[in-house]
Amino acid sequence: MKLISWNVNGLRACLTKGFADYFAAAGADMFCLQETKMQPDQADFAPEGYLQYWNSADKKGYSGTAIFTRHEPLSVAYGIGVEEHDHEGRVITLEYPGFYLVTVYTPNSQRELARLDYRMQWEDAFADYLCGLDEKKPVVVCGDLNVAHKEIDLKNPKTNTRNAGFTQEERDKMTSLLGRGFVDSFRLLHPDEKDRYSWWSYMMKARERNVGWRIDYFLVSQRIAQNVAVADIDDQIFGSDHCPVILELKGME
Repeated sequence: MKLISWNVNGLRACLTKGFADYFAAAGADMFCLQETKMQPDQADFAPEGYLQYWNSADKKGYSGTAIFTRHEPLSVAYGIGVEEHDHEGRVITLEYPGFYLVTVYTPNSQRELARLDYRMQWEDAFADYLCGLDEKKPVVVCGDLNVAHKEIDLKNPKTNTRNAGFTQEERDKMTSLLGRGFVDSFRLLHPDEKDRYSWWSYMMKARERNVGWRIDYFLVSQRIAQNVAVADIDDQIFGSDHCPVILELKGME
């Protein structure tokens, strides 16, 4: 089973930069998007053979998630069931017989950490949501988690220590989530691999120089870690300031 996750930073824009060709060539069973920045009727994209599920923000042109899947889910949920967190279209959950698939676009703490306090509340609520699912069946969670967990996960850790996405508070929340029974699939298979990133600033030729951050993830419940066959970053794919990340699971059909 092949899963792909991509923060497209505006699907309508990404569609003008080869998104449909990549989608068709990738052949994913499930393709998850973050930061769609649109309502479902604002783009002409309906790939044959896929069901589609959208969670758009109340605010037009902001945030938003979507999942395209070849496999009809048993159930679909939007948000995490917490009123204060469910207006920005950040989470979709599909239930399958053997697992839950969750896609998420985690709130950014913003410049000068203006939203860090809210981010901490979100982290606790989202972790509780995932753990609640995990009590029922294994979970695969993917998306832009807006945090580089370890120093290996960004090019310049020292100069970014108090910047959004690499504060100790955000990193500690990620450590806490993993400690509650989840595994970072990329680091499971590539524990020491350096210079592998999924996001680059548009400024100062950052992508050309590979000055990036790894902030897009596939996490899996600890008890299905042995099912992870491939966990990779498709960093040669353009169209967004993020690139796609890939997970292949064996024995999960």
